[in-house]
Amino acid sequence: MLDSDRCPCLSGDTYGDCCGRYHHGLGGGVTAPTAEALMRSRYSAFAVGDRGYLLATWAPATRPTSLDLDDDTEWRGLEILRTEAGGPFDSAGVVEFVARYRDPGTRRGALHETSRFIRDQGRWFYVGGDVEA
Repeated sequence: MLDSDRCPCLSGDTYGDCCGRYHHGLGGGVTAPTAEALMRSRYSAFAVGDRGYLLATWAPATRPTSLDLDDDTEWRGLEILRTEAGGPFDSAGVVEFVARYRDPGTRRGALHETSRFIRDQGRWFYVGGDVEA
């Protein structure tokens, strides 16, 4: 994905001005300032297949040792339904979202999750989530 492309998280910004800056800047200290920004950047990481970013932004206590992504799944849109706390001065936050996707062929689906985040030493991490049926 080019930095000039529309960001997969549908913020309206370009990838480079939105989630791409977190994906590219992880080693340089550029991190998501809120739980929602981290959620958006993680969704975009799924969309562009950035396994390293997904693992690096997962809380160490709940992080899997590896992550297997289906490279054929197309992530089609993200809708943030609500947030609780998760601001730049909070230590925890919740983001409820629906992520729409298309599997190989024409099967469409949606993932509805309420995700939990923590902030440790000024950096947000994904802890886990509850998927709605």
